[in-house]
Amino acid sequence: MKITGYVQAGGGSKRFGADKALMELGGKTTLARTVELLSSVCGQARIVAAAGKYVEAPAPVVEDRWPGEGPLGGILTALSESHGCSRTPDWNLILSCDMPFLTREWLAFLCERASQSGAQIIVPESAAGWEPLCACWRTDTAAAVREAFESGVRKVTEAMKRLPMEVLDEGVWKRFDTNGRLFWNMNTPTDYEEAKRILETRGQ
Repeated sequence: MKITGYVQAGGGSKRFGADKALMELGGKTTLARTVELLSSVCGQARIVAAAGKYVEAPAPVVEDRWPGEGPLGGILTALSESHGCSRTPDWNLILSCDMPFLTREWLAFLCERASQSGAQIIVPESAAGWEPLCACWRTDTAAAVREAFESGVRKVTEAMKRLPMEVLDEGVWKRFDTNGRLFWNMNTPTDYEEAKRILETRGQ
């Protein structure tokens, strides 16, 4: 099974007040950390972002075709780019760049689950709901996602409802979440300071 990794870094970070992707944790930007993690699982990673946003990016940048249209536009950009590749991958592991506690073990398991599934999306479900920016999307979902997008859908979970999904509940992913923060993300400067404190305590 061929799987391509994409990091979503096209958001405006409005609640954060600065570009979250460029904030440093453990001496690396959150973008670089996510690229490194994703590459360790998929062998490579690409970044979806607005044109010219990252001049010195840690991985190839795929220009967001629908900048300002939210994460669904970024996901559709990734799926469309993947679908157009000469060696079309079966799956795409798509992550946001603001989840500092994701682990290689969990992502490897997620990809393995995708390889065995008949669904088109493999998505974990946390207490906050589905986690579409830590999910595996089949490349052949591109047409259906685009149809939803062009019909006016902008909420990722609404587009997902149109496709066959396998939802992984806490009983599946809890063993990868020993600290209770697997899907925790940085939405505010306070969250960032908390992430720094935790990682420094762990020596990371």
